[in-house]
Formats: sequence, structure tokens, C-alpha cells
Amino acid sequence: MGELVKISFLGIAGVLLAVQFKSQKPEYAIYIGLGISVLIFACAIRQVEAVISRLDRIREYLDGAESYLSILLKVIGITYICEFSAGICRDAGYQAAAGQIEVLGKLSVMFAGLPVLFAVIEQIQSFM
Repeated sequence: MGELVKISFLGIAGVLLAVQFKSQKPEYAIYIGLGISVLIFACAIRQVEAVISRLDRIREYLDGAESYLSILLKVIGITYICEFSAGICRDAGYQAAAGQIEVLGKLSVMFAGLPVLFAVIEQIQSFM
């Protein structure tokens, strides 16, 4: 909880600093926003590492279905990376690029989830 509060204040301080520069030097505001985003993303990666270590324990219980857990982790990674990238593009004023990144992310998530769909279809066919 304390880590979340620190990161939140870091984000707020970065935004307030960027707002100060936005009217006089808009390019500095973009650089400040990008820097703060990278710092917060690095902190988020540390949290993801903690989650992955916990998921290793869950993997012990899956008994042969570890591929589903790896698919879940890939989908989460795709989602975070695309959201982060689209947010930076949107803040820089490039909404079209942000939209295309989001579309790419959705297609990538759909493609990554196809093995799960195929497994469900195989299970349904085995009951018939």
C-alpha cells in the first residue's frame, strides 16, 4: 500500500511539473510525461515480478496445464504494453497512433487466446 501511495504522488508531481512547462515549452512537458511514465512503468514491472513468483506456486497445482498460465501472462503483458504505449501516444497528441496500438493489442490478445479456444472445442467434441 505504501508503494502505491509513493508512485501515485510521483505521478501527480510529474503531471504538475509538466503542466508548468506546457504553455512555454510543450516539448519539455512531453519529455517530463514520458520520463514519469517510464519510472512508473518500471515500478509496475517490479510488482509484476512479485506476481509471477506467486504464479509459480499456482503452476505446481495445474498438473500439466501450465500452458494456460503462460497464455494468461502473455495476455496480461500485451495488455499493459499496449496500454502504456497508447497512453504515451495519446498524451503527445497522436490519437490515431494510439488507436492503432490498441487495435494491435486487441488482435494480439485474440491471437494469444486461440489455443484456449481450441482446447475448449476439443473438450466439447470429446463429449459428443
